[in-house]
Amino acid sequence: MAAGLESPSIPVPEGASPGTPFAALHGLSKRFGGVQALDDVSLQLRAGEIRCLAGENGCGKSTLIKLLSGVLRPDAGRIEIDGDSHERLRPIQAIRLGIQVIYQDFALFPNLSVAENLTLPGLVEQRRFWVNRRSLRPAAAEALANLGVELPLDTTVGGLPVAGQQLVAIARALRQRARLLVLDEPTTALTHKEVEVLLGVLRRLREAGVAILFVSHKTREVLDLADSVSVLRNGRLVAGGAGSDFTPGSLAEALTGRSVGGLSPSPRADLQESDRAGPRIEVSDFSVPGGCSGIHLQVRAGEIVGLAGLLGAGRTALVQGLFGLNPQARGRVRVDGREVTPDSPEAAIGAGLAYVPEDRLSEGLFLNQSIERNIVVSTLRSLRGRWRMLKPAGVRSAAEAGVRQTGVRTQTVTQPVSTLSGGNQQKVLLARWLATGARVLILNRPTAGVDIGAREEIHARLRAFAADGLAILLISDELPELASLSHRVLVMHRGRVAVELEGNAVEEGNLALELDGLA
Repeated sequence: MAAGLESPSIPVPEGASPGTPFAALHGLSKRFGGVQALDDVSLQLRAGEIRCLAGENGCGKSTLIKLLSGVLRPDAGRIEIDGDSHERLRPIQAIRLGIQVIYQDFALFPNLSVAENLTLPGLVEQRRFWVNRRSLRPAAAEALANLGVELPLDTTVGGLPVAGQQLVAIARALRQRARLLVLDEPTTALTHKEVEVLLGVLRRLREAGVAILFVSHKTREVLDLADSVSVLRNGRLVAGGAGSDFTPGSLAEALTGRSVGGLSPSPRADLQESDRAGPRIEVSDFSVPGGCSGIHLQVRAGEIVGLAGLLGAGRTALVQGLFGLNPQARGRVRVDGREVTPDSPEAAIGAGLAYVPEDRLSEGLFLNQSIERNIVVSTLRSLRGRWRMLKPAGVRSAAEAGVRQTGVRTQTVTQPVSTLSGGNQQKVLLARWLATGARVLILNRPTAGVDIGAREEIHARLRAFAADGLAILLISDELPELASLSHRVLVMHRGRVAVELEGNAVEEGNLALELDGLA
């Protein structure tokens, strides 16, 4: 997949007149049982303007989107489109008025091809029952060209990486000539380079007269992109104004309701004298067929080593191989000087390795189970008593210790993990692996989909875990995160380590230059 190779030619939507109001929300409110999800929210969306809707998880952003797109009916308030007032919109009505929403789950058909996904809405609208698949290709290719990306048209969408699926969803929305494009956390699955491509496309859409509502809790993206900003907290609109009126500090304070410091510089001081004798984990000539080859790396106790790279660079293949998730992995792995063979997750755990996966919802958590069960699932053997039965008191004690250690916010450990925010779900995963007594913690995008307050807490705890002697291998697409946390960063390209940055060279600008040079 290639992205941003050419400057996209954005089609101008009919009726777009830059600067004029397209949609206005007046006093929208929505309650679910005893929870006031949205409370008297009013804002305006203008053609040719990018308005960023910012807020932490659970603040009401998704509810507002569903009201605007007709999925939900407001309890109070009204929506104006082109001056016409609506007490509610139906989904098909919203689409016909030019409102297109890119949800976090993409709403794609994984078993259909890229071309079929891109052209299906038009086929449904035309009520075409018989379709020549070859005839779909020109329209699909044009939709991707408008976005400035290349994707294999005949590949099923389910076979694409998450970033590819995101781009298909955006290209499909653009093909519908949206007058208002709503993007719900669109950069969560994208690499640094792909984010830059997307932001460039959105700026060109703005110039073409499209109104854009960009929903995010990433401070830097909001400030880089926004013409105007609206901040939701606990269902209420608590701040708003021109994007230039906000600073990182003032936006973070509006998001959280408290003073929040930015990402602090990574400590560059030497590691503890006792930790200099040798690496906690040492990897030599490690390869995963089709993923990475000839990898050499080491991480000392107390050290955080970042892994940077573009999509397909081999980072995930490497860490999954180390954790025994790919039996074809080959190479030499030593933990605290002892040679180990992590040919299964069980063997990796026994060797002192722990892995927090990229997608906590599908790969990490048992969503319908309690916090307690999610934390203790990897340490059940140690919690058995006579007759190999679990000791309830020991299970409860272990779970509560994990909650305290990682700062999970909950009333009780019996609460289903599905009811937690993204940040607290991630802390549950951390608690699970810390309970195993891991000496090496591998993290794959640990703050994806996590709001600014929880992200800062997770960063602080990772630094504390490293200070206590844990060796951490960190994959992240967030360059500020890598620069803030890492003592060293390995930049991967085409399955190999291309560049190593350490000390004062671990800086966001240097990382961006290295990645851009490999694109």
